[in-house]
Amino acid sequence: MISLDFGSITGAAPILLQGAWITARITLTAIVVGILWGTVLAVARLSSIRILAWAAAAYVNLFRSVPLVMVILWFFLIVPQLMRTLFGNAVGDIRLTSALVAFALFEAAYYAEIMRAGILSVSQGQLHAGIALGLTRNEAMRLIILPQAFRNMMPLLLTQAVILFQDTSLVYVIGLSDFFGTAYKLGDRDGRLVEMLLFAGAVYFGVSFSISQGVARFQKRSTR
Repeated sequence: MISLDFGSITGAAPILLQGAWITARITLTAIVVGILWGTVLAVARLSSIRILAWAAAAYVNLFRSVPLVMVILWFFLIVPQLMRTLFGNAVGDIRLTSALVAFALFEAAYYAEIMRAGILSVSQGQLHAGIALGLTRNEAMRLIILPQAFRNMMPLLLTQAVILFQDTSLVYVIGLSDFFGTAYKLGDRDGRLVEMLLFAGAVYFGVSFSISQGVARFQKRSTR
């Protein structure tokens, strides 16, 4: 039997909080940028302009067809070179920047498909009615269709956010110390790897389960 001792977690709390802050930054940035850019991609995919629809479809299919860990490694190799070219050596944490870019662009492909489904769930008669009332197509889309699409797809958007939060642990492949990476390093350093991994798993479960329960309640309320 393994003798478990969770006492070291208390002393490691400040460092764990630093890792949790990195996880939160990646998650929130990817959600905000992913939804905004994903909405643009969704509208582009439904555009009557063929080249625009084709380019958006190519973007979505590319990112949805490769593993996230591969995308993280791609941008870890590309972003530093680009940042140094643009800004010289006056750049921040290259690993964090590359992770932020990778997650935001990767998640946008998934949010684009969610938003496209949301837009298609709204009757096109409302779009035509808005145009008949004097709105342009873009105004009708922005003022009538998109607000309803966001409301219809909110449970799926939140569920994708939970998946994103769990996937942030993959940044360990570029040596970035997020919450999971920090817990692993501290556990390995102190000889309490099992305790740290159990604690990290409990935290991920607690956050994910809480959000999932919130999504379920929101879904029931929306249905009523």
